Amino acid sequence: MRLRNVKGSRETIAANDYVVHTPEEQKGKWSEVFGNKNPIHIEVGMGKGKFITELARQNPDINYVGIEKYSSVLIRALEKTDALETPPENLRFVRMDAENICNMFAEHEVDRIYLNFSDPWPKDRHAKRRLTSTTYLGRYDKILKPEGHVEFKTDNKDLFQFSLEQVEPAGWHLDAFTWDLHHDETLNQGNVMTEYEQKFSSMGNPICKLIVSR
Repeated sequence: MRLRNVKGSRETIAANDYVVHTPEEQKGKWSEVFGNKNPIHIEVGMGKGKFITELARQNPDINYVGIEKYSSVLIRALEKTDALETPPENLRFVRMDAENICNMFAEHEVDRIYLNFSDPWPKDRHAKRRLTSTTYLGRYDKILKPEGHVEFKTDNKDLFQFSLEQVEPAGWHLDAFTWDLHHDETLNQGNVMTEYEQKFSSMGNPICKLIVSR
């Protein structure tokens, strides 16, 4: 997907107080960033931020960090936050490539990881770039607490099948999964939809979800 450049996005991001500009320096110190020792949940590839912003509003006792690679996308999340009458204080954003996530968080510093509608990287030679690959599960293993887990949603059935097949080789455990989230009474309870989820489900596409732990 070709992303349209947003003029001035980098400058706007640099001036925004909700963006952590030196995330590597906060490794092991995220409790200081938020000023408390509440659990830390992160979304890798957060897109325009609807999902994580809503979670932060619903759960003030949890700290949220949204990670996005592209400035032109991150700027939309900042616009959403700035437009709120009372922006959540338990929310921060980082512009970073997900492959560097271990430079940003210390061992066992993160309680939960969300992956939503990640890039499918459809070519076989790019499989390691998929955020649910054994390569990335290995990275999550280094930062996630022992009792923590990863949640993944997508409408891409090929990517979902691939993701299911990665769990056991990575040494993880498949806690739950569904090929049709919105018709799964248990897994859909309390579900917060992303922009893509709203779009694809309105087109009749079933949403897939899995939850894994070690």
